[in-house]
Formats: sequence, structure tokens, C-alpha cells
Amino acid sequence: MKILVIGSGGREHALTWKLAKSDLEPQITCAPGNPGIAEIADIADVGAEDVDAIIEFASKLNPDLVVVGPEAPLVDGLADKLAERDIRVFGPSASAARIEGSKSWANDLMYRHNVPCPSSRTFDEASAAISYAESQPAGSVVVKADGLAAGKGVTVPETAEETIAAITEAIDQRAFGDAGATIVIEERLVGPELSVFAFVDGEFVSDPVAARDYKRAYDGNIGANSGGMGAFTSPKLCGPSDMQHIRETILEPVARALANEGSPYRGVLYAGLMLTDSGPKVIEFNSRFGDPECEPLMLRLDSDLAEICMSVSEGRMAECPVVWNDNCAVGVVVVSDGYPGAYQTGHRIDGELPLEGDTAVFHAGTAINDDGELVTAGGRVLVVTASSSQSVAAARSNAYELASEIQFTGARYRSDIAENEI
Repeated sequence: MKILVIGSGGREHALTWKLAKSDLEPQITCAPGNPGIAEIADIADVGAEDVDAIIEFASKLNPDLVVVGPEAPLVDGLADKLAERDIRVFGPSASAARIEGSKSWANDLMYRHNVPCPSSRTFDEASAAISYAESQPAGSVVVKADGLAAGKGVTVPETAEETIAAITEAIDQRAFGDAGATIVIEERLVGPELSVFAFVDGEFVSDPVAARDYKRAYDGNIGANSGGMGAFTSPKLCGPSDMQHIRETILEPVARALANEGSPYRGVLYAGLMLTDSGPKVIEFNSRFGDPECEPLMLRLDSDLAEICMSVSEGRMAECPVVWNDNCAVGVVVVSDGYPGAYQTGHRIDGELPLEGDTAVFHAGTAINDDGELVTAGGRVLVVTASSSQSVAAARSNAYELASEIQFTGARYRSDIAENEI
């Protein structure tokens, strides 16, 4: 069995690592991959966002399955073009991936189908957006880029001045490129956040699993939004009855809505939720695994990932049970100094990077230099992940012990991932 994985980050390293453990004994190629992935799979020099190049390469490779990690190629129609060539793909069509590609479209879908979410307004002119924002109490709204912004397009302003700045930066200054040409101003929800993931095949939704990620750059949830500084998952994050409620009121209705409107969803559906006093409400949907949530989640997945992905692609997910074990898992992202702002790369990485048992260090932004050394090549460099059958505290301790042994110039990480959970 030949599998082609698309992507180059820690998420794709974790997916490749889990796929390689399949009883189907797959031969895996990753495009473009990274040095960590190269240790367990073949690498192809094809960019993850170059849809045409991926199609050309896949047509030559003729894989049995393509697993798409990042969101951008999905929104750009990669799954559709692969399907046109009769290549099985794990990942939604462009029309279904709009649930992440356009926040305003996703909100309208939820309004039409009574899925709990915040009220919102959409704008493409700064003056109109500012006028609306000024009519709302300070600190009561969230400003979001409508399109894909690598997880950084959300501003939670506390004052009217911060709200106006977020609007003008997005629309007029194009801080998020074309993704921010249209913005969504949403009601600000209050409560703990929760990320819930489920495999979806049309209207069938698998048993979901919960995780929590940390977006802010520094301890105490301060600093700019990053692509993610760490995550953890535990069975205690969301009890069985609450998870069933989320499945019945959010995941299944959205899957039905997409199918009924001609955009059946096939892939993993990620619901970002706020647990408010009036129940869980959707902050956003993503059309793929979160990063870094995917890394600790792969340590909890007992089922065969290759079989799951193949079942989704073939429309027989109901025949493939998804089992998440009762372990706790914590992922700590080691980043380059300055991230998510400007940072330097090319620094040699020293330390043990295990990829077995209860610990796994996944490569997120690494490269091999001309001297054959592993060096930094991104803002998020490594995702140090550990699991424990005992507790979040034990998993957290193991992850931080391993992270402390990894060294490169400017290395840093948040010290409070999952701290409140113990």
C-alpha cells in the first residue's frame, strides 16, 4: 500500500509516524516532509501548497491514498483534483473546506442549521466595521480575518482603540494579506476553550476526542497569537455525556448540513469550542487536525490510522471503529527566539529526539545544513510530546524534562502548558 502525505510540519510528522505503524505496512512518501519525517518515510521535493505540482507528482506515484495535513491545499481544491484522477484522498473537498476557509460562510451555515455559535457581522470596509464596533461595549467583540491566516488572524481586543486598530490592520494594512480583506466581528464568548476532533464520512461522525491548545506566545497567555505553543489531551477534559452532547448538537448537525447542501465532508473535522454558561458554542471550524494538538492526540489513538483514512476516503467509516485510549498526553513546542515575530534560523540543534514508547519529538521547523547537522528552519522548531497512563502531571513532567535537554541558540518554550490541569 502506497500513501502520500502532504505537509512539512509537526502535524505531518506525527501523522506519518502513526501511519507507519499500520498493520497495512504502507510505503509512505511525504511532500515536502522534513528531516524527522525523512527517517521514517521517503521525501519528495514538492511544496505542500503547490496544488498543480502535487497533482503531477501524485499522478506519477499513483498512491493508494493521499493524506492531506495542512488546510491551504484543501481550500484550494486539492482533494477535488485528486478525486478527478481517481486517487483516494483523506481530506475534504474545496466546497466542504470552506468551513475553515471562510469564517463568514461557516457562521452562515451554522445560523441556517441552528448550531450554537456567537452572533457576528461581516465587513470589507474599515469605516463600516469601525462604526459597528463603536456601537458595541468595549471588550465585547472579537475581530477575525475571514480567510486563512495560519492560526494568527484573530484579535481579542480589550478596548475600543484596540478594536479599531485590529480592523484597520486587517482591512487597510492587510496584516494577514488577502485573508483579512474581509473580516468578521463576533460576539465575544466567555469560558474555557476546547478543541474537539472527529473523523467524518459524509453524515457519519466517529467517536470524538478533546484537546486544549495554547496560542499565546508567553506564559500566562500573554503576547501575540502564535500558531500554537503547546497542547494536551486527557479523557477528563470532557466527560462522556458532555462529549455526546457536543457530538449531537454540533458535529453531527454540521456534517448533515454540509451533506444536505451538496458539500459532504470527508476527513477530520476540528471544532474549536467555548464552554459557556449556556453550553458549548463554536468559535471556529477547521478542516484538518490542529497543530500542535495532532501530536499528543496521535499518542492516544489506538486504532489503525491508515485504515481510518482509507475508510473515510472510500465512504465506509461506519465499519471502522475509532478508539482513543485513556492516557494523557502533553505537547510542548520549542520555538525560535522572537517567534511569532522575526527570528533567526540555521542554529544547530543538540539533544535527544526520541520517537518511540511514551515520548516522541516531532520536527516542525528543521533542516539539514551543508555539514550534515540538524538545524532550525522555522519559528516552531520541535514539538516535544509525552504520554502517561497515570495523569496529566506525569505526562507533563516527562515532556518538560525532555524539552529541557534540547538545545539551540535562542530556544524557548512556554513553561505552563497544562499547568492548570494538575
